[in-house]
Amino acid sequence: MKWHVLRPLWVAIGLVAAILVARLFLVPDDFGIHGRNFTYGFYRLSNVQEWKDFPVKYQGRETCVECHEENVQSLNNSPHAAVECENCHGPGVNHPDVVELLPIDTTRELCLRCHASLGYPHSAREQAPQISNRMHKRRRECSECHNPHKPQGDET
Repeated sequence: MKWHVLRPLWVAIGLVAAILVARLFLVPDDFGIHGRNFTYGFYRLSNVQEWKDFPVKYQGRETCVECHEENVQSLNNSPHAAVECENCHGPGVNHPDVVELLPIDTTRELCLRCHASLGYPHSAREQAPQISNRMHKRRRECSECHNPHKPQGDET
């Protein structure tokens, strides 16, 4: 065989060998197939306990209803029923024990995540009223005119 064929072949073989040697040092011993409950069944077995010990930051609406029943009920009866409280109020970890008040995101950008008009016909966002950011009261925050807990009432 000619050298112009053998050189790239040896380089490719060397590269594959280097990857296999590096894999020996970089992939943990407990990585492999340990069941079908994770993506493609591959995960690090010792990582399961790490994730179980990881503190939960988002508590869910069930935690909010204990103290904020009126707001949760109005939200459940509104078009925003699918939106979790912590999407706007931030993670409820340690609330109310350590954190007295959760920060409330009243920025226009938060509302525009669902309500910005994309200009596409038959958009997946059709269930949320779409607004043109350039035309609809640009210099104001949405919550100045709209109550997110009662969006169908519009005015705060």
